[in-house]
Amino acid sequence: MPQPRRPFHVLVLGGTTEARELAASLAARPGVRVTTSLAGRVTRPGAVAGEVRVGGFGGAEGLAAWLREHEADALVDATHPFASAITANAARAAAATGVPAVVLRRPGWRPGPGDRCHPVDSLAEAAALLPQLGRRVFLTTGRLGLAAFAGLTEPHFLVRSVEAPDPPMPPHTDVLLARGPFTADGERALLREHRIDVLVTKDSGGEATAAKLVAARDLGLPVVVVRRPPLPESVLAAPDVPAVLARLGLTPP
Repeated sequence: MPQPRRPFHVLVLGGTTEARELAASLAARPGVRVTTSLAGRVTRPGAVAGEVRVGGFGGAEGLAAWLREHEADALVDATHPFASAITANAARAAAATGVPAVVLRRPGWRPGPGDRCHPVDSLAEAAALLPQLGRRVFLTTGRLGLAAFAGLTEPHFLVRSVEAPDPPMPPHTDVLLARGPFTADGERALLREHRIDVLVTKDSGGEATAAKLVAARDLGLPVVVVRRPPLPESVLAAPDVPAVLARLGLTPP
């Protein structure tokens, strides 16, 4: 008797909205098995279709071993655009195992007319620039990395994150716990309520982060934008879920 063909197994390195969308699309396809790996930094992640594993792999070597052991047929890095260490490990693991890989990266933000954009390469550069731009800062770079701003004793910070940030952080800080997506109207109201005069953000891209940039433009506020780290050489990138599916050779359901 012929052996039944095993499912086409895709490992998704997740943690983003696009990763959940991709997992749902893959899980709905006959003959496809999807496993989403979450780093475990968020204690209450959103629901994910298919199989889920939580925790690190132990670097590129550990990820390569997982791909072999679990007979993965494809690897999709759908992590945050600033998760550069994970992206580098994924590229090395794919090269070591020969497993086809693609990076799902939402398009970045493009400044338009009326934007007062100040691009920087790091959180440290953002912190150094802030005293020139304003005293009341809306900081939306996530709960990690606040130490870069801890030495700024004059500005007042409003820090928004999904979960409570860990110290050190600036001495004058209010924390707002909230999960997007947000609306431009809501962001404008928030900026006015807290009398914000400068926004600091990362170039994460996506609709979920666009509202605050639109609101800052409407109010004429300067925006400090931390640029994305570059992708490793030879890495194939796709801007959305349909493009990833096409790279994997999977037709629409």
